[in-house]
Parts: sequence; structure tokens; C-alpha cells
Amino acid sequence: MRKTTLAALALLPLATAGAIWTAPAKAEDVTIGAIEILTGPNSRYGVAIKNGFDLALDEVNKTGVLGGKKLVIQYEDSAGNKDQAVNAARKLIGISKVPLLLGPTLSNEMFAAGPVANEQKIPIVGTSTTANGITAIGPYVFRTSLPEADVIPVTLKTAQAKFGIKKVAVMYANDDAFSKSGYDVFKATLEKLGIQTLTTETFGTKDSDFSAQLTKIKSLNPDAVVVSALVEPASGILLDARSLGFDEKVRFIGGNGFNSPKLGDIAGEAADGTMVGSPWFIGKDDPANTKFVAAYRAKYKDDPDQFAAQAYDTLHIVANAIDKAGAADPEKIKTALQAAKYTGVMGPFSFTENRDPADASGVVVLEMKGGKFQILK
Repeated sequence: MRKTTLAALALLPLATAGAIWTAPAKAEDVTIGAIEILTGPNSRYGVAIKNGFDLALDEVNKTGVLGGKKLVIQYEDSAGNKDQAVNAARKLIGISKVPLLLGPTLSNEMFAAGPVANEQKIPIVGTSTTANGITAIGPYVFRTSLPEADVIPVTLKTAQAKFGIKKVAVMYANDDAFSKSGYDVFKATLEKLGIQTLTTETFGTKDSDFSAQLTKIKSLNPDAVVVSALVEPASGILLDARSLGFDEKVRFIGGNGFNSPKLGDIAGEAADGTMVGSPWFIGKDDPANTKFVAAYRAKYKDDPDQFAAQAYDTLHIVANAIDKAGAADPEKIKTALQAAKYTGVMGPFSFTENRDPADASGVVVLEMKGGKFQILK
């Protein structure tokens, strides 16, 4: 049985600060919650995710769930703030009584809000949380995004094989769980592949000047620079590197934070040659993906990104689980999620026993050219 603790209720007034407008639900509707970054510096991720959810929601509600009931998403804006994400989780669980939560956007936020959902025995499904240890929070924490541990090794092996990379410099944001986790995977994989690390430089996620670290790195003459960061500092690093005269042969290799069209929008030609692994690509020649991309463009007059694609599949996975559960009951939905099998725009999907994605076969390595990602050939 679900329970609402006094500790949870104590912070509920603060939770209303992040609320956004949501279509009013009728008594017969099934309302689930979503916590995403919809304002602030990292809203590019959260808005793309919301777009993916809403596009899939339109499709789901053509038939409905649980015998034709309408599925409704109540959104809460975390603004990238861990405390706000926690308060949003408490509000959605304690007041709105949702049977399932989607999000939050960043791993930092999930490490804060995930324990709240887990304690209350409400399934919470991250669509963009790739740091190590996310699902170790507890048995009610799921994620549909491939962890960095599955994607980064593919990227580095490809870079080594194709460009003969033997020595690299490493940079990462040391004040962000996602970036630190990505760095840990980069470090372990570089060691496993026998690639020499010349230096490791750190910075903060809100930094805008990386010239000191890059000047040192340039003097060491690496074959590539490996970076774990969100897209804003990643773009700044690329712009600073090109202004410092880095040879274009020096490849920049990023983690999942680089995997956004905003990298090209912000860094422009400075991002050319940048490599990143991705579980999805807009040009993937697959009927389901082609349909998704066309529908997204028609609805939003823009191209989808990886985060929108993951959210789109996730909403379908969650809707199917609610249907198979036979009721908007958290425990039954959790059981149905664990057994989920779905083929969407990301390819075949199921959960491992530990509630991570089970199939990493669809990972592709992308290269930025002219401000756009394309498959590295």
C-alpha cells in the first residue's frame, strides 16, 4: 500500500514552485507524473523529452489505456535543481497520487528524487539518466537510456581503430554526477584499450573559460581530447580549443552530454570532427523511426534528438505496462515494466534484471560536420 510520510508532506508547499500548466484530468483518466527541466540552462534536454512524451501520448490516447481511459501526464519543472526535483516527486506522489513517475532529466536529480519514489514504492523511469548507479537506488527505479558504460567503449574503440589514437588528454566537470560518472567510464575504457592519458583536467559545469586547461593540453600534443560534460560547457570547450589553434586532426570525443543538436548550434564549425556514441540517429533507415521523425517535424516544426526519441519510446513502454497491469496500481505496473518487451525507434527494448536497458546493439558512432551529426564512415 502506498504511504505518504510526514517528512514528504512537510515540503509540499515548496513543490508548487515548479508546477506548469497541465490539461485537467477527469476522474476516469489515468494521470502519471513527469519531472523534467523545462526552464533554465539545461532546458534543451527537458523540453526535447517533453516533446517526445507528448507526441507518443497523442498516439496512445487514440486508443487509450485500461479499456480506453485517457492517459494524462502531470508535468513538474525541476529547473535542473535537485531540491526542486525532490519536492516535485513528493507533490506528485503525495498529493496527485500518481502510480508512476517519468524522469527526472539529469542523473544528479535522479540520485535525489529516485530515493523518494523508491521509498514510497512508486515506479520511476528515467529516460536520460546515464550515470553509473542509477538503478542501484532501489527496485522501483528503472531507466530506458543506455548507460554511459555501454556507449563510451563503442566510441573509443571506433576512434582507436579508425584514427589510430594512442594518447589523449581528458577533461570532465567535477561538480556533476553525470559528468563524473562518464569520466569514470572513459578512464576505465582508456586503460583497457591501452590508450595513454597525458593529463586529466577538471572544470565546473557553469564555467565558460577553458583556455588554461586547453593551453596545457595543446602543449602535450595529444591525438584526441576526451571530454565528459553537458552540452553548454562542451560547446565552450570546442570554441576555446579552435580559438587556441588546435589542429583539426585532434579529435574531440564526448560522452552522452555531447549528443545534442545544440552542440552544433552553439559551437558551429568549431564542433566539426567531434565524435560521440548514440543509441539513436535521426537518419536511421527504419519504418518506425521514419514515421516518428515525420510526426515530430509536423508537430514541432523541428528535428527530434536522442532525448526526444528515448522519451517517445518510453511513453509507449509505460502505457503498454499500465495496460498489461490491468490497473493504475504501482506494484502491478512495476511488475509489468520488469517484463516489458517493445520495439520502437530505438530498436528492440527490454529491461535487465536490474532494470537497465538489456540491448546495446543499436549504438552508432556519430561525427559532427557542418553543425550536424552524421554517422561516422
